[in-house]
Amino acid sequence: MKFFNDLPPMDHFRSENMSLVQLIMPVESAQHAVSYLGELGLLQFKDLNGDKSPFQRTFVNQVKRCSEMSRKLRFFADQISKAGVTTYPNPDSEEVIDLEQLEIRLSEHEGELLEMNRNSEKLQQTYNELLEFKLVLLKAGRFLGSAQNHLVMAETELVENTYSIKNEDRLSLLEQSMQPEPSKKAGLRFISGIICKSKELIFERMLFRATRGNMFFNQAPAGEQVMDPVSGEMVHKTVFVVFFSGDQARSKILKICQAFGANCYPVPEENNKQKQLTHEVSLRLSELEATLDAGTCHRNKALASIGSQLWNWTIMVKKEKSVYDTLNMLNFDVTKKCLVGEGWCPTFAKPQIKEALHQATIHSNSQVGIIFHDMDSSESPPTYFRTNRFTNAFQEIVDAYGVARFQEANPAVYSVITFPFLFAVMFGDWGHGLCLLFGSLVLILREKKLGSQVLLFNFLRMPLEIIDYRFVKSFRVKCHLSQHDAQLSDAQTAGLIKFRDPYPFGVDPKWRGSRSELPFLNSLKMKMSILLGVCQMNLGIILSYFDAKFHGNPLDIQYQFIPQIIFLNSLFGYLALLIVIKWCTGSQADLYHVMIYMFLDPFGNLGENQLFWGQKELQVTHYVAIDSSCCGSSLDALPKTIYIEETTHRGRTYGFLGTSEMDLDHEPDSARHQHQEDFNFSEVFVHQMIHSIEFVLGAVSNTASYLRLWALSLAHSELSTVFYEKLLLLAWGYDSIIIRIAGLAVFAFATAFILLMMETLSAFLHALRLHWVEFMNKFYHGDGYKFKPFSFKALADEED
Repeated sequence: MKFFNDLPPMDHFRSENMSLVQLIMPVESAQHAVSYLGELGLLQFKDLNGDKSPFQRTFVNQVKRCSEMSRKLRFFADQISKAGVTTYPNPDSEEVIDLEQLEIRLSEHEGELLEMNRNSEKLQQTYNELLEFKLVLLKAGRFLGSAQNHLVMAETELVENTYSIKNEDRLSLLEQSMQPEPSKKAGLRFISGIICKSKELIFERMLFRATRGNMFFNQAPAGEQVMDPVSGEMVHKTVFVVFFSGDQARSKILKICQAFGANCYPVPEENNKQKQLTHEVSLRLSELEATLDAGTCHRNKALASIGSQLWNWTIMVKKEKSVYDTLNMLNFDVTKKCLVGEGWCPTFAKPQIKEALHQATIHSNSQVGIIFHDMDSSESPPTYFRTNRFTNAFQEIVDAYGVARFQEANPAVYSVITFPFLFAVMFGDWGHGLCLLFGSLVLILREKKLGSQVLLFNFLRMPLEIIDYRFVKSFRVKCHLSQHDAQLSDAQTAGLIKFRDPYPFGVDPKWRGSRSELPFLNSLKMKMSILLGVCQMNLGIILSYFDAKFHGNPLDIQYQFIPQIIFLNSLFGYLALLIVIKWCTGSQADLYHVMIYMFLDPFGNLGENQLFWGQKELQVTHYVAIDSSCCGSSLDALPKTIYIEETTHRGRTYGFLGTSEMDLDHEPDSARHQHQEDFNFSEVFVHQMIHSIEFVLGAVSNTASYLRLWALSLAHSELSTVFYEKLLLLAWGYDSIIIRIAGLAVFAFATAFILLMMETLSAFLHALRLHWVEFMNKFYHGDGYKFKPFSFKALADEED
């Protein structure tokens, strides 16, 4: 125990020391001070106006102004996106302007864009109408010309549908149109227009019902797409001509056209007038097209000019809004001349914060300096770890489970090594591991472009960890194997048994393709999984000791760490020892039999299962130790609870003991209220009992859970073999080039999507489980809250 006491306190594995500070700022320098602190990004403000709504705070009008400017900036971004204008943000080209000047400039740009949009919409609407008019003149004019020449209606471009009324004594409109001078005698008239093709059939039926069949409908495709004024998309339309008789029918037809969104255009009956009108419309269309192109060019230039500064303006407005939001978290003092704020900051950042506040005082020309001093607090401070681009990914993995308590041992430090290693054990082999390595290198090289998306692959930065069961290179597995294989030319003979020296690295390739390959690799990987699991769980328990020692909790050391380390190593630690001894001696002992009868018959004869001298006595000792640790783990609740009760009755609060189990359900800001709670002996005792039983049961299930290392590694290996032999080699055995290419394509698809993508995700999730549950539950509580300083850099990262 003296060895552990002499070890350093693991300062680099714990969160930074935090201080609760108070700031008293004159009103004239408050905005500058908050801005400088935002640039520094090392102070987390507390909201001192939590009981007020956003509309009741002091700087609500300034926040509204910033919100309005943000709306204008979003409008500009939307217009640039719709126009398809390519912009290149240049953060260094913008001149220095204040918020008032920016507000005026944004209003001017918005008014200019709205005016250009209105003019463009009017011109586009006129252009669409003229284009539709031209299409109607071309299609309907041809029909009218052919009708006047008494041509057969089926030879025209228009598809005719004729209808007749039930009164057989009266001539139909078609028959009337075939009579000489029909328009003069019968008063036959027509309406021409254009309608969306999707509405054509329903439109025709409605006309028929409204006129009771007293109409003659003709239609033809327009030939060109026309822009829909509502959706702005190009749609197919149909030109139609409706012949009718009577003013009542005309009124009905016009109303139906209006209801269906059909645009009606007048078409003269004379061919000369049609040609002249078509020529005039074409000239007008050319002029409008030139005007629209010029307007679009001018608008795109304006949008490009805005887009080059849009990033700068957006960041500026976000900063100003965040400054006023922060100022709304502060309170005025009794004189109404100073703003008072409180917040958390790392202890090492105090000199930097003081320097920033001093610079804010100078630049604001304030005659009074800003007061900055420490405060006492019983609240639990936030948790802050300083990370870099490499360690940040692993810290995010740990924080996804739960943020560490203040100065609790940080699992991310160990996950930097163990997470990629366990991932590699489950993933499979060198070849596929190298594929992931090259893919991760590409992502790392494009890290600035991809941003935060590459963080998920940062764990692949350790190429030496991308290995399979060959991690046994640190062991020289001494495999004295009984084989009667004549192919072992380098084997040595001892009686009837042939054997050879251990293979120097990994697994002997002679196993490949043999009958014993799968049983041997299964046994090897399963035992290695147990060894890795026992080592990692022991690391977790040892970290619980350092946590208890750091926080001064002797109860956790005596009644938690010691029983747990004895129980785990007396049972599964002893199993790991037997595995190593069996490998080193080449013994044929049955470890299942040894472990089972260590409990069923601890004093029995071991026989062939004896691996070393004194094994029986050691097993009896372990049996007693396991029983003692189980009883101790179950009964540790009693002395621990009694000790807590005694210290509470002597006037000390339970919160000062700092034990690691009893404050799991308390929020970080509830420490100041703990001394008011009454001590409940039964509740504390039951909680300690549950914790002890959970560890005993969890030790078994956690050890079994590490067998997923064996299962996933075996699955990946077998899938690789099946795809290689049953797809690639089988297809390559044919003389047909088509079969070979097909087999190669299927093999490449299976390798990329199953072995590389699906297996990567599976190994990643299982490695995540082993760290979150099997490793971190031995010492990690994860019920803290993260340090979130007021920082402008975070705003820029969000914008990126």
